[in-house]
Amino acid sequence: MVRNRTKKKTGRLSIACIVIFLLAFMSVQIIRLYQKDREYTARETELTTQLKEEKKRSEQLSDYEAYIGSQEYVEDTAKSKLGMVYDHEIIFKEK
Repeated sequence: MVRNRTKKKTGRLSIACIVIFLLAFMSVQIIRLYQKDREYTARETELTTQLKEEKKRSEQLSDYEAYIGSQEYVEDTAKSKLGMVYDHEIIFKEK
């Protein structure tokens, strides 16, 4: 009878130790997952900001590409780099 009680206590103690170990192990895993979640959330925010900036830059490049293909660009380049002007334009030079 005394042996039976001892075996029951030992069995319960073993189960209690296993349960405590599993709870501790799961707690550590949950903490790691929360940390990774925070890191991923921060990275997502950073990438979203970067995506918005790149979309703006893409729009600017599209606008610049349209400008380069326009007659206005050709005229501006001819005036600034080659010094060309239309016949009806008057040029003022600084002294």
